[in-house]
Amino acid sequence: MARIPYGIPPKNVIPSLALVLLLGSLAAAQLAVDTIEEFEGYVPVGYYDPVGIPTKCFGDTTDVVIGREYSFDECARSLNAHLYELAAPVTRCVRNFHTLPDKTRAALISMTYNIGSTAMCRSSIVRYLNQGQVGRACRRMAEIYTSARGRKLPGLVRRRNYEAQLCLAGIKETEHE
Repeated sequence: MARIPYGIPPKNVIPSLALVLLLGSLAAAQLAVDTIEEFEGYVPVGYYDPVGIPTKCFGDTTDVVIGREYSFDECARSLNAHLYELAAPVTRCVRNFHTLPDKTRAALISMTYNIGSTAMCRSSIVRYLNQGQVGRACRRMAEIYTSARGRKLPGLVRRRNYEAQLCLAGIKETEHE
């Protein structure tokens, strides 16, 4: 497998206004984008990810041209557009999505960016959320989706643990208000 040419982004991605409106707050949108930037990494060229999926920029798998170089602005627009596209169905399949704490919404959307909206909407996580078992849904994040095609990936395990903790932190903050 070829080495992935990770780079350092020249600045942080700012969430689009459309994404902020969709997620219900700037805080949730920025936290989701920051989490995705951190865990996906920045690769401003089209490449194959560890399981062979054409990928670019911040883990975006749409309209990838292997070997093409992408500017930071192209990557930022791509991240925002792809994140919006993936988040929209989740805002509908999770009842009361907009009443969840910012950190909980951000964790949910970060995980969605990684597994896709169809998988998220069919997951036990969404089932627990829709049953009002938010804590159980958050803890479930760390228990599933930690392998890719039968291989356990340490980075994915770290990401799921972080998303679960972020999700739970949102709940804890609202308990103290």
